[in-house]
Amino acid sequence: MTSRSTPIRLLWRLLDRQRFLRGVTFAMILPALAATATAQGLRGIQNDIQLCNRIDNIIILPDVRISSCTAIIDSGAATPRSLAIAYNNRGNAYNTKGEYNRAIEDYNQSIAADSNYARAFNNRGVAYQKLGEYKRAIEDFDRSIRLDPRSAPVFVNRAEIYGKIGEYRRALLDYGEAIRLRPDLEGAWNGRCWIRAIVGELRSALTDCNESLRLKPNVAVTLDSRGLTYLKMERSEASIADYNSALQLNPQLASSLYGRGLIKRRRGNSAEGDADIAAAIAISPNIASEFARYGVR
Repeated sequence: MTSRSTPIRLLWRLLDRQRFLRGVTFAMILPALAATATAQGLRGIQNDIQLCNRIDNIIILPDVRISSCTAIIDSGAATPRSLAIAYNNRGNAYNTKGEYNRAIEDYNQSIAADSNYARAFNNRGVAYQKLGEYKRAIEDFDRSIRLDPRSAPVFVNRAEIYGKIGEYRRALLDYGEAIRLRPDLEGAWNGRCWIRAIVGELRSALTDCNESLRLKPNVAVTLDSRGLTYLKMERSEASIADYNSALQLNPQLASSLYGRGLIKRRRGNSAEGDADIAAAIAISPNIASEFARYGVR
């Protein structure tokens, strides 16, 4: 072992104990190591850890994070827990780039390093979800929840898949648990609004969408959810207003285009309605069958 290996390994042990990768500073660690390690070596490790993890309010490009996480992984000095975090964070960077299979490879390594690391199971589940492998995604979310039953975002992730496969009651249960754990999680309120709109619980859906928009106004997908709710309530003026607002924020939101097109058709404006519906189908070819499943034709 070189003269630098011992202090760097000690650093990793201290970081594990202090959970540095969640934001603990080096300020109290550096003096203890200064006598036995070069400043350059510590600065390099510190920089890689910060970039592999995250720096508050600073956007880090995925390739930069991948490079820093790789340096940590290849250092040979990381403890099993720190190694699990580094692999997980590199997997997140690949996920951001849309390289889901490479992300899954890293999440596998993260889990191999620490089989109790709940975040790696959740993140691997997200990657499987992106690939349309819903069964494997649910299995990973199940495992993540068993390891950390108080992580509201994991319940939201699992609820999203249950919604996609038509398991609406299970989706509602998961969104409800997420809201119980994190009442400020606007995405959970919106998700439950959407599912309640689909199953016909329209008053409850409207309450959920309004709460989501109170927590975070001007979110396109939430306005879209409320637009569907109003559409099923036959409140066409309110529905088209929400669809218009959603499309101002995201002109490519297929469900808002399709819903608005249906309303225009019902009002006798066939030309504009057909144009909206055609634009929606160009973005999402299955949008008509999806709306039919929601009880809207």
